[in-house]
Amino acid sequence: MSITCFIRYEIDPFQRDAFKAYAENWGQIIPRCGGHLIGYFLPYEGTNNVAWGLIAFDSLATYEAYRARLKSDEGGHANFTMAQEKKFILKEERSFVEVVDGTLGVESVYPWSVL
Repeated sequence: MSITCFIRYEIDPFQRDAFKAYAENWGQIIPRCGGHLIGYFLPYEGTNNVAWGLIAFDSLATYEAYRARLKSDEGGHANFTMAQEKKFILKEERSFVEVVDGTLGVESVYPWSVL
């Protein structure tokens, strides 16, 4: 995958479970529409109102085709509607990034078993 859509969400921290359900729904919808879902991430410690979603594509043209399929996908439409009705997403920002070669998926060489 050559580009990744990096989505930063500002969420209502009191509706964390609603956002989690929303993100889990994308686990079925995004691959069906042609995106490579890297994952959704919820706050664990520290800031409690920021979450992220990462979806990879071969190109911006592939992304545009994905967006067109997503608009006609029944599950995608239902998920967007649920988010609008429950209002747990306060703000959404999208950036398109590319991976720096030699940095993604690099395994740790630290001997963790020593700990």
